[in-house]
Amino acid sequence: MNKMIVKVCGMRNGENIRQVAELGVDWIGMIFWDKSPRNVTMIPTHAGIIPDRASLSPLNTHHRPLSVGVFVDEMPQNIITRVVNFHLDAIQLHGQESPTLIRNLRRTLDPDIRPGIRVIKAIPVATSADVAAYKQYEDCVDYFLFDTRATTIPGGTGQHFDWSVLSAYDGNVPFLLSGGIGPDDAPRIKEWFAADNAAAAKCIGIDLNSRFEVAPALKDVEALRRFIQELSH
Repeated sequence: MNKMIVKVCGMRNGENIRQVAELGVDWIGMIFWDKSPRNVTMIPTHAGIIPDRASLSPLNTHHRPLSVGVFVDEMPQNIITRVVNFHLDAIQLHGQESPTLIRNLRRTLDPDIRPGIRVIKAIPVATSADVAAYKQYEDCVDYFLFDTRATTIPGGTGQHFDWSVLSAYDGNVPFLLSGGIGPDDAPRIKEWFAADNAAAAKCIGIDLNSRFEVAPALKDVEALRRFIQELSH
């Protein structure tokens, strides 16, 4: 199995972020949505939220995870403000955002405000029919994130979906696998990637959140360490 992107989402505590970053994770996600128990409400100070190289241990001074802001049907100006204030490298859209809104948002941000910013569109799925929603976004995003369809609020269910439904994905945009991935799921992930399925070839990483928490927005660093080690062996 090739090296995959590991994204740890739903973070807001600066010290906890530094500890998780030192594990070598690739992306750190922060949620900017007031209905989430992981909503980031603090005033940003860049080094206190996403660690710079100087704040990491000597072994990892060349590694700094990308910072991802998660939004749900947010006003574009508010997204732009968070991109600037929190030095976001990517935005992840979890609502009913239209392709037109996404294209306009990217044109506003890149290159004048945040050159090269990446856009992730979350697609909630329960059945193979849900997967087809990706088609309207193929020409305006860099990545998809397939997540468990929730009946109440977007994301954060802590529940798996049936990954076999992703066989319906025949697009070219790479995606991340999300939805209730927990500390015991490393063997399942490796098995899925090793299986002869076309979807796995387009999957570039996984998204981890609630099942690695000791409290909302506070991650269990040792559980993450063990999981990442198991995933890489």
